[in-house]
Amino acid sequence: MIPTAVELRDSIEGDLNTKFVNISAYKFVSLERLADRRLELLQRCQELNLKGTILLSPEGINLFVAGLRSNINSMCDFFHSQTEYAGLPIKESESAEQPFTRMLVRIKKEIIAFGVDGIEPSTRTSPKLKPSQLKQWLDEGRDVTLLDVRNDYEISLGSFERARAIGIDNFRNFPTAVRELPDSIKQKPLVMFCTGGIRCEKAGPLMEREGFANVYQLDGGILQYFAVCGGTHYRGECFVFDKRVAVDPQLNETETGQCYVCQHLLSQPDQQSEKYVAGQHCPYCYRSPTEIAQQRIRYRNSQIHAFCDPLPGMQAYDNHRPLNVPLRFEGLKIEQFLDDYHPHVENGYWNNEIAAGRILFKNQPVESGSIVWAGQRLVHLLAGSIEPAVNVDIQLIYEDEYLIAVDKPAPLPMHPCGRFNRNSLSYILNAVYPGEKIRMTHRLDANTTG
Repeated sequence: MIPTAVELRDSIEGDLNTKFVNISAYKFVSLERLADRRLELLQRCQELNLKGTILLSPEGINLFVAGLRSNINSMCDFFHSQTEYAGLPIKESESAEQPFTRMLVRIKKEIIAFGVDGIEPSTRTSPKLKPSQLKQWLDEGRDVTLLDVRNDYEISLGSFERARAIGIDNFRNFPTAVRELPDSIKQKPLVMFCTGGIRCEKAGPLMEREGFANVYQLDGGILQYFAVCGGTHYRGECFVFDKRVAVDPQLNETETGQCYVCQHLLSQPDQQSEKYVAGQHCPYCYRSPTEIAQQRIRYRNSQIHAFCDPLPGMQAYDNHRPLNVPLRFEGLKIEQFLDDYHPHVENGYWNNEIAAGRILFKNQPVESGSIVWAGQRLVHLLAGSIEPAVNVDIQLIYEDEYLIAVDKPAPLPMHPCGRFNRNSLSYILNAVYPGEKIRMTHRLDANTTG
């Protein structure tokens, strides 16, 4: 059955209402009451079921928002009704799915991070060149420098023919990169461009300050050029900062993906690789189990060496040495127990330690003549202890969820003993594995490396 005109109209309107409209816009304008503006914008976007990000700062507004057509129209009407936002140049594209997962309205120091004082696009910026004018210049083959001010990973997807990449991985590095450009292009016409134009608003005045005499910025950036001129003189795609990842010159979403672990851009073959698991790894950040284990071992060894420099036992500390009373000493006085338990210690040593209050039970000094009992746990406090130096060239050689194996130098004791407490393998490993209880299950010790 052939549909009627009314049915056809309703069908078309239904399709339009289910498509998502993506808008991007920015305006450099002096803004006050940022907290109030944030709440107002967030509430309005939530009422209209819009998602995306709006940045507010004293220097202006920058936004990327998506929603159904009718709701986007309502939001645009609101912006145009406000004095500060009036004339906000809004760029549109469509997508079959919502490209954002939530709605954020944030207050920032700058709507585009730059970190250079004295650059105020709301009062002055470089002259804008319309997309049609740039196309004409390129059609005519004019001697003009095209400067792509985007990050290198964005440029890898596409750019204008003959464009020069500024060579940065973060826009904050732009000032340094400008100083490395050759003096030979400072007097030639130079047209800079980015995705939507906002970065050029700050880049242009900086370049003029650095001595570039004929600086223009592409009005509306690459996206506006696509909307007006299509893909003429452009090769590839344009990176966008949402789930679409990239669009073609017809402003349609492409098949390019992105790894949200390492942020690398992914071609279709990349996404079909067995090394690509969304949200976990991609061919560019994938590591085999062996590589992961080796990386973890290198990290642990660096932790061990950092903890042992300086040696933990060579910095004065209060050493609490345990004294557990065996059954055979049940009922003895404290002095007799200590003398009999340590026959190698000179006479009078323990009497002095008791008198000095350095024999403790439950953190309290034990009085002379006190009777001990089997199982009682006493503590000998050695204040200001400093242990002898020892070789701590420990090398972790294996680690998994249940087991670690280490190669330790022969002089290093496994457990606290004699003159050593902190300068021992067990103390060091327990410090490097916080929250874990390291227990020794097998060892080669004494005068043998193990």
